[in-house]
Amino acid sequence: MKIALPSSAGGHLTELMQIKNATDKYETFFITVKRKDTEELSAKEKVYFVDDTGRNPVALVKNILQSVRIMLKEKPDVIITTGAGAAIPSSIVGKLRGAKLVYIESYCRAKSKSWSGVILYPFADVFLVQWESMVEKYGKKAQYWGGVF
Repeated sequence: MKIALPSSAGGHLTELMQIKNATDKYETFFITVKRKDTEELSAKEKVYFVDDTGRNPVALVKNILQSVRIMLKEKPDVIITTGAGAAIPSSIVGKLRGAKLVYIESYCRAKSKSWSGVILYPFADVFLVQWESMVEKYGKKAQYWGGVF
């Protein structure tokens, strides 16, 4: 089984790294934006860099094209994401080509939905929240399994 781990850099990537050991027996790769901390990650892990969408339409188109190329090359079976803008295109492209999608809502979202959570909710096979209060905010698909920290 091959697992894609897309996320924006910073806190989203930090949360994704908290569950990385659960994927160690599988072939994995990351998709994120290029920054100093993610360049350091690429010394230890397989990492693809995509443009940060930043709610910029041109960057979004570039990210979508990069995501299509990556997903067609790698063909993951499962996508596990903590979201944010840079991860949304690869998550949707991977889902449309047949991968299962697991979304983990950010730990900082204790009272309100995130933009990436709202967008990826309909695509997710498993939708996890890190606060019990968020189950009712999202609806019946949302599940609380605890926090990643």
